Amino acid sequence: MHTTTSRFQTIPLQLVLLLGLLTTLSGCGVNTIPTLEEQAKAAWSQVQNQYQRRAELIPNLVETVRGYAKQEREVLTQVIEARAKATQIQVNPGQLTDPEALRKFQEAQSQLSGALGRLIAVSENYPDLKSNQNFLTLQSQLEGTENRISVARRDYIQAVQSYNTEVRTFPGRLWAMVYRSKPMATFTATEEQQRPPAVKF
Repeated sequence: MHTTTSRFQTIPLQLVLLLGLLTTLSGCGVNTIPTLEEQAKAAWSQVQNQYQRRAELIPNLVETVRGYAKQEREVLTQVIEARAKATQIQVNPGQLTDPEALRKFQEAQSQLSGALGRLIAVSENYPDLKSNQNFLTLQSQLEGTENRISVARRDYIQAVQSYNTEVRTFPGRLWAMVYRSKPMATFTATEEQQRPPAVKF
């Protein structure tokens, strides 16, 4: 009888120890890496959404400019080609640990920003274009989108910094080995390159 009682007394003790172990594990970062990874992926999704929004504005902008400045064929072609390249290069969340994939994406978006900058500069030579209501609306939407791109990029950079710090430091480094987590790539552009093109007309 004494043996049976003893056995029943050890079961709750084992349960207490197991619960204690689980609590300790949850308190020492077992969930931190997956949480930070999901936050970085969500931030990347916002980056892509804003770049996509910009890409969708460009065809209307090009058509509006073409109506007033057909002779600027070279600049218009550069914008169209840069947009086509930028929309072809996508980085899915599974590729965020590949710096080369992000570099190609960033390069294509930078080329599009440069082409847009040239288009905006050209528009200064056409007063009728600058006063066109459709053009003014597109200008306002583009300006807002460029600002949202900057915010989304900043949020992504911060999310990746938090994730990478956790993956590379203790105790996160131990959990990174368990999860096989790798550091994520981030934007490498200089501050000048990251600045949105001026879209004031």
